[in-house]
Amino acid sequence: MSAAKTVPRRRLGPGGPEVPVLALGSWNTWDRMEFDDAVALIARAAELGCAFFDVAHYNMGPHAENARTDLIFGRAVREAGLARADWHFCGKLWLWDYPATGFTRQLETSLERVGTERADSVVVGDYFGELDVERVVTDVAEQIEAGRFDTWGVNNWRYDDLRRAIDVARARGLVPPSFAQLKYGLVRRSMAEGGYYAPLFASGEIALQASDVLEGGMLAGKLIPDRKIGADVGGIRERVAASYGTVRRLADEFGASPAQLGIAFCLANPATANVLVGVSRQSQLEDNVGALALLDRVGAQALRRATADLWLDRDVAADGTW
Repeated sequence: MSAAKTVPRRRLGPGGPEVPVLALGSWNTWDRMEFDDAVALIARAAELGCAFFDVAHYNMGPHAENARTDLIFGRAVREAGLARADWHFCGKLWLWDYPATGFTRQLETSLERVGTERADSVVVGDYFGELDVERVVTDVAEQIEAGRFDTWGVNNWRYDDLRRAIDVARARGLVPPSFAQLKYGLVRRSMAEGGYYAPLFASGEIALQASDVLEGGMLAGKLIPDRKIGADVGGIRERVAASYGTVRRLADEFGASPAQLGIAFCLANPATANVLVGVSRQSQLEDNVGALALLDRVGAQALRRATADLWLDRDVAADGTW
């Protein structure tokens, strides 16, 4: 593949920037690679035009992991020689210990670990129980005013809370969330395509950022993951593993890899701004980029028709209630 930029861009929601449709996550990636390989992967992502990096600080709250992935990424992106203007940094703000651990403290820690003065966007993470939406919107606005980032989104929020966040921000003249990072893919579609979020996407009020699209690698053939993977919402993981044979067969029929089929499916949804992938080898990145050619060659409607029966979580709550 040539070094020319091949990855197209879509807008990350109203008021958001144009971003590459393929983006690289950081959870269980950079800390699983040799450092020189991480540098090469980041440089290749920039060549291809997908230098969008979702990088979080995971060492806080009840799920603290003592991870070094953000530190490693910061070193690697500098070693790769990328100017700060040449890559998009999407950070995370967690609600696990919020508001005891406020957004200023979280961002100062995260930015220091990555080694940059600001992010471009942030995702406000998931939560359990009740959420003080007005306080979150106000605190996010303070961070934007302080110049720490420009746009924000939410991760697996309940629909009612997201709706309220948008309305509160508009009423107060503050920046509303412009995208929702949701678990979405061939087998899990209920949140993104159900009766709550889908109309919100269709209205253009918010864009979709698809995450965990390959179920921690299970839909790419790694049926027994060797690392921690995302939550099994709805308890369908055994069915997910059993569906791999169908995914493999359909991918073969399209002359593609299973990973390409999964990514192309997500991009076939016009609500999708970009897809987060977790790659730890350059060969995986090259394969994932091939999803764009698959989508162009087959077309969105044909892909959706062919994969319709893979939707496994139809009966799982679609409002974000886990």
